[in-house]
Amino acid sequence: MCDTFVALPDATLNGDVIFGKNSDRPAGEIQSVVAYAERDYSIRAQLRCTHIQIPQVKHTFAVILSQPDWMWGAEMGANEHGVVIGNEAVWTTQTCRSSGLLGMDLVRLGLERSATSFAALEVIVGLLGEFGQGGNCAEHLQLNYHNSFLIADKRRAWVLETAGNYWVAEEISSGTRSISNNLSIHGRGDLSHPDLDFIIAGVDSENSFSGYFSASEPGDELSPHSREGHVRSMCQENRGKFDIDTARSILRDHQAGVCMHGEFETRGSQISVLSDKSCRHYFIDQPFPCTRDYREVSFEKRRTAELSVADA
Repeated sequence: MCDTFVALPDATLNGDVIFGKNSDRPAGEIQSVVAYAERDYSIRAQLRCTHIQIPQVKHTFAVILSQPDWMWGAEMGANEHGVVIGNEAVWTTQTCRSSGLLGMDLVRLGLERSATSFAALEVIVGLLGEFGQGGNCAEHLQLNYHNSFLIADKRRAWVLETAGNYWVAEEISSGTRSISNNLSIHGRGDLSHPDLDFIIAGVDSENSFSGYFSASEPGDELSPHSREGHVRSMCQENRGKFDIDTARSILRDHQAGVCMHGEFETRGSQISVLSDKSCRHYFIDQPFPCTRDYREVSFEKRRTAELSVADA
């Protein structure tokens, strides 16, 4: 129900990193753009996430989040160091737990605790191993799923896919990459859960994370008429000329339902442009990016947790 993409410097018009995501949620659910200031905590501080409580860290970074109002976590966001994260619902062969950290909790935790994309990856898989993922993911209906993540900073990006407590990560160092609601790593990635080789070996002939854990049959060649295939095609077609207008056009696209209307609908949208010179973040906090303008949100007033907003 969501789509997330990234274009690395060799694929963009200006040599920056461009990240984008639409957040597709149950129709009518409220999703807001909010900012939380950096903060220090005592050594014994506890943190109440959406469904469970975990220990808090000593220091959290300032974040801007696109956050469904009923949950602690966020669908997507950015932090003061130029790290951005978005998550996707995926359905796997592993049983969904009734309680744990939501994928959206892990997005926020990764942003609040990490100064690089790799550090965010480490935070998320560490928390996944310690506390697990689980719990209802919607406000007014029962919806449980596992998660994939696209994590980026000014130089590189990672795709992290999970099935229960198992995970695999693939580094994206060039070109473009997108994720949707399917496991997409056809192999064992660049990093993985320490028990993954033992679990998969001898069962899946290609030792493929997606092949072993997908609830449905995965395919390498995605139809351009599917959301995932359409986004991937649009990203690849614009390689070398990808800019913020490209990102806007992808997230407003109706051909394959990227801008979603219906029982599930696009409730928020984010575009981030990251470079060593600056990190600029643009959000829509209303339904349907096809009918809205993106607004720039900055960290200039992060110590008072206020948003600095300009039309984009």
